[in-house]
Amino acid sequence: MISRRSLLTAAVAAAATGGLAACAKDGGGTNTGNGNGKITLGFSQTGSESGWRTANTKSIQESATAAGIDLKFSDAQGKEENQIAAVRSFIQQKVDVISFSPLKVTGWDTVLKEAKAANIPVILTDRGVEADASLYVSLLGSDFTEEGKRAAVMFKEICKDMAAVNIAQLEGSTGSAPAIERTKGFAEAIASETKFKIVVTQTGEFTRSKGKEVMEAFLKSHPEINALYAQNDDMGLGAIQAIEAAGKKPGTDIRIVTVDAIKDGMTALAAGKINGIVECNPLLGPQLMEMVKKVKAGQTVEKRIITIEKDFYQKDAAAALPTRQY
Repeated sequence: MISRRSLLTAAVAAAATGGLAACAKDGGGTNTGNGNGKITLGFSQTGSESGWRTANTKSIQESATAAGIDLKFSDAQGKEENQIAAVRSFIQQKVDVISFSPLKVTGWDTVLKEAKAANIPVILTDRGVEADASLYVSLLGSDFTEEGKRAAVMFKEICKDMAAVNIAQLEGSTGSAPAIERTKGFAEAIASETKFKIVVTQTGEFTRSKGKEVMEAFLKSHPEINALYAQNDDMGLGAIQAIEAAGKKPGTDIRIVTVDAIKDGMTALAAGKINGIVECNPLLGPQLMEMVKKVKAGQTVEKRIITIEKDFYQKDAAAALPTRQY
C-alpha cells in the first residue's frame, strides 16, 4: 500500500483540525427558524449510480444524525435539473447551510447567486463547479486530477514488463468533474511514456452495466487492448465481465487499474482480476458536519479541503479488505 502524496496529507491536516464529528439523517427536520435550536442542512445527492455513491450517502445521513443536525436530503436521480430545483427548495425553506455534490461542473451560477442573496452558505462536496468561487464557502473532496496521475503511476508499475501498453479508457459521466479531471491527470502523466497509448475512450457513466456494455464494444473494435483504465470500480467490474466473456483473463491478458476502492473492487483486486486501485474516499460525512457547524458559528473554513486516500496493489488487498467500510 502506498500513501498519498505528503502534500495532500498536510493539506487535510491543516484544514480538518478539530474532531470529525459524526453525522446524517434521511428526510427532513425542522430548521433553526422553527425554534428547535438545531442546525438544518439541505443536501442534494447526485443519485445512487455506484457503490461509492451509496456509501457517500450513508456517511452523510448517519453523520448528520450523530451530530444532531437536521438533514433535508434530496436524491437528484442523475438529473442536474433536479439538483438545481432541490437547492432552490432549500433556499425557500431557509435552511442554515446548503451542500451538494454537483452532477456537472457547469450551470450553477444562477442558483448559487440566489443562495448567496439569501445569506445561506454553500459547501460543495466531492465535486467542484466552474463558477465564481465567492459563491460557495468551501469544497470538500478528492483531487481528481491527482487521482488520474496516481492511476498512471500504477500502470507504470504493473506494466513495466510490457513493451507496448494499449489502453482502453472508461470515463465517468460526461461533464462531471471526476471524468474531466481524472482524464486530464492521466493523460498528462503518460504523455512522455512512448509505450503507453490510449487507443479508445468512452464514457461508462460510472455504472457497472454501462462499463460492461462499452467494454464489449471496445474488445470487438480494438482487439489489441491489453490494459484498461476505469475511472471507477463499478465500470471496471462491469468491464471484467465483458473481458471474461471474450475468453480473456482480467488482470493478466488485460492489466486493469480502477478508482474508488469499494469492497467489490477490493475483492476483485484480491482475486487478481484488478491490478491496482486508486482510492477515492466516500466517507465525507464527518468532515462535512464539522464544517457545517463551523460555518453556522461564523468560523472560517479552508476553501479547499482534500480527503486522505491511499493506493492499493494486489499485495495490499487481502489485508485491507476486513476493515473496508464501504
